[in-house]
Amino acid sequence: MGKRILVVEDEPGLRLTLCDRLRSEGYEVENAAEGQSGLALALDGEFDTIILDVMLPNISGFDICRRVRQKGRNTPILMLSARGEVVDKVAGLQFGADDYVSKPFEFAELLARIEALLRRAALPTAPPGAAEYTFGDIHVDFKRTEVTRGGQPVSLSAREFHLLRYLIEHRDETLDRDVLLKEVWGYTAAIPTRTLDVHVAWLRQKLEPNPKTPVYILTVRGFGYKFEG
Repeated sequence: MGKRILVVEDEPGLRLTLCDRLRSEGYEVENAAEGQSGLALALDGEFDTIILDVMLPNISGFDICRRVRQKGRNTPILMLSARGEVVDKVAGLQFGADDYVSKPFEFAELLARIEALLRRAALPTAPPGAAEYTFGDIHVDFKRTEVTRGGQPVSLSAREFHLLRYLIEHRDETLDRDVLLKEVWGYTAAIPTRTLDVHVAWLRQKLEPNPKTPVYILTVRGFGYKFEG
């Protein structure tokens, strides 16, 4: 059985094209033309990836993403929208999306991102080393995929947790941007994206004593990032 993808897109031509192209690549595809039916499919069906437009009738893509995550579903979600502003990308990632592609786009790029999400979702969630790690007032339980700050739960998306785990496992190493995109997102080629920077920014907001002057997740200019625990 092929991987199952849900496409929620209100533009008929694009929806038809996406479904046809994805099926030609061997995926099983279901689709919805508006938010209400898209949300129902996302919650009731078993999908390997959800491609979710932002601007939808009835319920926005942001709201669908938020509700799916509130139900504890970790299905990879790729937001698809003509709204390319940074604030919209940040909003999508904040609601729990794993990636964001702006229209217009090349199908080859979309396909590469879908494949990367599927590869990453297939990786084990537990780290090979210690089951827990503490830095400052942050405690990370890798087996339970839980993070607390000062004893209070910290809500991280699946992608934020994967990124944090990789940074901790390679603490004190300078990690190249392309390496992080490959190991955390599964990208096998250089794809122009600000996804990594947005996720780092959100981790800093949630974990750093002062996000504007981070002491744990550091930027190494010209290279990438480094975690100092």
